[in-house]
Amino acid sequence: MAIDISQFYPVFFEEAKEHLAEMEQLLVKLIVDAPDYDQLNAIFRAAHSIKGGSATFGFDDMASVTHVLENLLDKLRKKEMVLQTNMIDVFLQATDVLKEQLNCYIGGTVADPAPAQALSLELLALTQTKSAQISTPKTDESFGFFDDAIAPEAPDDDFGFFDSNDTKEADDDFGLFEPIEPEVAKKNITKTVKTTKALKTKKTPAPLIAAQPAAPLILERRSTERVDAESTTIRVDVDKVDKLINLVGELVITEAMLTQSLINAPPALLQALSSSLAQLQRNTRDLQEGVMSIRMMPISFVFSRFPRMVRDLTQKLKKEVELITIGEDTELDKGLIERIADPLTHLIRNSLDHGIELPAARIKAGKPAKGNITLSASHQGGGIIIEVSDDGAGLNRQGILSKAIERGLPASNEMTDAEVWDLIFAPGFSTAEVVTDLSGRGVGMDVVKRNISEMGGEVSIDSQAGIGSKITIRLPLTLAILEGMSVSLGQNLYVIPLNLILETMQPKPEELKTVTGEGALVQVHGEYIPIIALHSLFNMPTEVTNPCDGILVLIEAQGKKAALFVDALVGQQQVVIKSIETNFRKVLGVSGATIMGDGSVALIIDVPAIIKLGQKNNLSSISRREAA
Repeated sequence: MAIDISQFYPVFFEEAKEHLAEMEQLLVKLIVDAPDYDQLNAIFRAAHSIKGGSATFGFDDMASVTHVLENLLDKLRKKEMVLQTNMIDVFLQATDVLKEQLNCYIGGTVADPAPAQALSLELLALTQTKSAQISTPKTDESFGFFDDAIAPEAPDDDFGFFDSNDTKEADDDFGLFEPIEPEVAKKNITKTVKTTKALKTKKTPAPLIAAQPAAPLILERRSTERVDAESTTIRVDVDKVDKLINLVGELVITEAMLTQSLINAPPALLQALSSSLAQLQRNTRDLQEGVMSIRMMPISFVFSRFPRMVRDLTQKLKKEVELITIGEDTELDKGLIERIADPLTHLIRNSLDHGIELPAARIKAGKPAKGNITLSASHQGGGIIIEVSDDGAGLNRQGILSKAIERGLPASNEMTDAEVWDLIFAPGFSTAEVVTDLSGRGVGMDVVKRNISEMGGEVSIDSQAGIGSKITIRLPLTLAILEGMSVSLGQNLYVIPLNLILETMQPKPEELKTVTGEGALVQVHGEYIPIIALHSLFNMPTEVTNPCDGILVLIEAQGKKAALFVDALVGQQQVVIKSIETNFRKVLGVSGATIMGDGSVALIIDVPAIIKLGQKNNLSSISRREAA
């Protein structure tokens, strides 16, 4: 009886991705002059797992590439060959080819066979390189107490079926391949190419027959280090997690409604239910935090892709750079993890291309020839801080000002450094003299700021000439639930994100000023801050038109401050964010909505957009007479 083995494809695809990511990370870390043989064994095991699974499912092109790759890795881990720099380069190319092949199978197609064929021949050439081969010396560190014939310890490929001290070597090929010979391999590669071309007419490989005893072994294969970890985890579809989070959000809203309903209940009923309600609130909060943690992932999922990128670009730019990562275990919402990758890629590429100098220039400036780029992440308050810093040349203040004036941007020598650095976020801004495939098109920093703003975050720059630059990104931990301050405006409620509020105040008449062209201002700690009247901005009716009768909420986003004029403060609470765009359309100055305890809908203020709208339109309902 035949079974459809394609049902196991998703498991193989996920595991192959993990193995390829592990291979790439370990290859970048390998030291050519003193390789870590534990790392080589781990790389071999990853390639071996991909080969076995590929052969089982009929992905012959992947199996052929990994077989040749595995053969060379086997010689290296057994110290039959000497590791060379060009080998690591080819191994990394192999991971790229395997990724492309895997992505094609995931998409239901087959990859172009030419890169795999060229790579396999290159791997074979390295296998036969005599300069890299070494002979095992007859004397070693055993001091004659042991046989010279003892081979280096092989990785645990027996899946626990044999004792670790068994003298029988595990069958690394599962009986699928014979030991590779150069001439035979070349014929096999040609055969694979022809087979792959024939497969191009098929959407997916044909199902295999049930009598395949090796399949379960290959699918369940794990390296020794990962067995314990994966035995305590399960794979869950993200949509299921999102649905669970939505249900918990509804539970939070229901609990708030219940609390609100009991406020006006008879004292006897309120006293009877208060204890149960308090317990419900505690359980709801614990459940909410637990469910939200399911979507939290370590930021190492993003950081792990950059060592390879830095290695490739430093070779291309002929620079010496070391990437230092800090706080890789810091957790962030999965949605933000996926969206922060592109901005960080732009920033690191900019640091490599513009920040870090060439070795000769660094030595001339009294610096080490090798530059450093530090990528760090940490929790701070209710958010996460990600920093990209380098010890390069720093930003050129005068160059930025000149380019800004040339492009007609509002710039002058009287601007502070922070204001000058902010100019590089202007669309299309670039100081590069030559446009390359790395930079110079003026789209990098603009994209960075826009993407981070869309995530509810902000970005700032600090730089010193000759010392280096640091770019700081501040993000919320999650986009699903928000700690906010409820404020009233007429008959309506609004929620302001708590992490963007500096303070609240009820101003005195002498603290209010009016400046021509600037509108109404309030003096706070010696600083004049523009007032944005929310009722004028949203065109909402209200009886409170004088700031002295209402409340000013001091907000800050993207380095800019404003005083938001509202009627009154209602209270601090945690709210569940609901998208407006799903059922309506995007509203300027509003990032979402939430349902309050009494069942009413409150809009969530988009603080960066509100500040921008207030500055652009110069909206304020405060007259000169009222401000005076």
